[in-house]
Amino acid sequence: MILSLAFVMRLSAQQSMSLAEAIDYALANSPEVRIANLNIKDAEWRVKENKSIALPHLALGLDYNHYIQQPALPIEALGFEGGEPGQKITFALQKSLNGKIELNQLLFSNEYLIGIKGARMYHEYVTLQLNAARERVRNHVRDAYLPALLFTKAVEVLDSNIQNQVELVNETKAILKAGFAEQLDVDRLEYILSSLQIRRETQVRQQEIVVNALKYQLNIPVSEVVTVSDDLDALLAEYASIDPNEELNYMNRPDYVAILKAQELDQMQVQLYEKDWLPTLSFFASYNPGFQGNKELFWIPSALAGVSLRMNIYDGGWSRAKQERATISALQTEEQKHLMTTGFDLEVENARVQYNTALQQVQDQEHNLDLARRIHVTSEIKFKSGLGSSFEVTQAQAGFYQAQGNLINAQYDLLAAVVALKKALGKP
Repeated sequence: MILSLAFVMRLSAQQSMSLAEAIDYALANSPEVRIANLNIKDAEWRVKENKSIALPHLALGLDYNHYIQQPALPIEALGFEGGEPGQKITFALQKSLNGKIELNQLLFSNEYLIGIKGARMYHEYVTLQLNAARERVRNHVRDAYLPALLFTKAVEVLDSNIQNQVELVNETKAILKAGFAEQLDVDRLEYILSSLQIRRETQVRQQEIVVNALKYQLNIPVSEVVTVSDDLDALLAEYASIDPNEELNYMNRPDYVAILKAQELDQMQVQLYEKDWLPTLSFFASYNPGFQGNKELFWIPSALAGVSLRMNIYDGGWSRAKQERATISALQTEEQKHLMTTGFDLEVENARVQYNTALQQVQDQEHNLDLARRIHVTSEIKFKSGLGSSFEVTQAQAGFYQAQGNLINAQYDLLAAVVALKKALGKP
């Protein structure tokens, strides 16, 4: 019951979402973000794994051996004189029970030191990858939310126009009954009404498609109901504070910061193979309590301690090949960084042009809509006063509805341009 209630509450919470709520929901439920978080956990355990190499390693062991046939040589083969002919000397007792307590401790290893540093740096790298993943999810949600918002706005405008058109049709029918209008006037207005209703049905179907695309980005099942609650004008006013001439700071782009960390990792690989000649020093100790004998077992313990020094002299060119490959990898990363920064510069410049163009389009369409509204109102007043024809009304209506659609599209283009510019500048 608790799980069912929680599911129902979650569904109700998802029925209406603003852009900010959609982004927050996506960041909390995106598989890409979850994978990035798992990579961070994996990196944390990688650091612990590398650290454990230098910690004391203690092992216990127990072996029991029983010779079914003991190895032996005739005494003649060993040059002994005397004894019975065919007598043999065994070289192993029949039974042995041996325990072992072994301690190993790494004292110095350049590979270990670089490995620890590299594991920590890799943890920083995957953390940066999480920031990049969050940015991608945020951008994907914005790109999916805006079309859904556009169709929602378009449907709202069509609903308002349909309501006004229905009122005008009813008024014209009343005028027709009074004998001051023709059936042609009613037919023209009903044709406009039918066209608006058909357009609304088309917009609603297209709205379902783009909302489904939004659900995909939010990781929400298609069967669930999701509506967008933001207002296009309010959202545009909220985003309009951006400065299109702001200079790009590459450090605001998570991908750039991540590739800088990748360069550090590449350089560390080069350093590892440059100093492969450094020795590895370790300490070991063991204690072996044991019992050996034939019919009777005797206590025979032993203990051992020492140090081990290993230095690479010649490995057939293996380290040199690894070093060259690490150097090539570092050069490849440098080229990728250059390509990335060039792409960022182009993205910002194109976003600025797009923003300025879209801003001018909104201003032009607002002016056109104001003119179309005045023409529409004037033509309706003239028609209702018997001074104008229904043809003038339908022409004015067509222009007014077209101007409304053009303004909505221009506002959407401006909002998309603002989002693209924020993305290019690395703004949240």
